[in-house]
Amino acid sequence: MKAVFNNVIIAESDETIVVEGNHYFPPQSLKMEYFTASEHQSACPWKGLASYYSVNVDGKTDANAAWYYKSPSEAAKQIKDHVAFWKGVKVSE
Repeated sequence: MKAVFNNVIIAESDETIVVEGNHYFPPQSLKMEYFTASEHQSACPWKGLASYYSVNVDGKTDANAAWYYKSPSEAAKQIKDHVAFWKGVKVSE
């Protein structure tokens, strides 16, 4: 799977984990030069507290476009530190 923003691959892996229709990419598959930590957080009733990254590619920013769980619930432990995308990031094979 590939995650693409502004025509640049920002993550790529054959080992994503699919939860609720979202592909969660392992942390080592991210090209971290395109990610900046965000202060934004959200809560999922069964996964826990999500933290976010904004994605920046060639001067274009997609705020809070990637999320991950630093300390997921026991039910979601398999996605600890894995990153999923939404908004302007396209995920495909």
